[in-house]
Amino acid sequence: MTADHRGIGLTSQRARERLIRELREMGIGSREVLHAMRTVPRHLFVDEALAGRAYENKALPIGYGQTISQPYIVARMTEALFVSGAMDKILEIGAGTGYQSAVLAQFARSVHSIERIGALAARLRERLAALHYRTVRVKHGDGRIGWQDHAPYDAILIAAVVDSVPPALLEQLAIGGRIVAPVGESGSQWLVLVTRYPEHFEEKPLEEVRFVPLITGLG
Repeated sequence: MTADHRGIGLTSQRARERLIRELREMGIGSREVLHAMRTVPRHLFVDEALAGRAYENKALPIGYGQTISQPYIVARMTEALFVSGAMDKILEIGAGTGYQSAVLAQFARSVHSIERIGALAARLRERLAALHYRTVRVKHGDGRIGWQDHAPYDAILIAAVVDSVPPALLEQLAIGGRIVAPVGESGSQWLVLVTRYPEHFEEKPLEEVRFVPLITGLG
């Protein structure tokens, strides 16, 4: 691993360990998820001017009115999906800079990430290729439609708030699969876990959150 991947000397390592301690204190218990949060180089998924803040437990702007999610939320959503064990295929809606994609890549054979903003999708492909995340595929598309070509998915992560999980995504989830998504409106949003059973879907609220809305169409 190069110096760029590690960050700037011991300062970056101390910042990462401080973040991991904070995530533990906030309730993240999975050793595998904490290991992924420690090793995925978040400073390479933010603008260079913000790299010094990459290991703060805060959302950061990435342009186009979007943010890179707070590390706790990335860890919480990943842990909710991973609790059932390793996965074959994951669908990610709202890839942004690809940080969540890189974390998910630690837990599945392939990650299929959709980003509606063309400039972000193009930048994401370049970044993931440069960092050798070869198991992540990126599509410039409408997240509400999903990616039928690779369905069914063992897990689906939606990184933007919806009033309810889009029917197309429910249909693309495998039996026994899980969806984690923020659901609600601007004033009241809950992170929920949806599990698909042979005859029904079961929804479980996890905690209150705040996300930007999932927008239909391409940008």
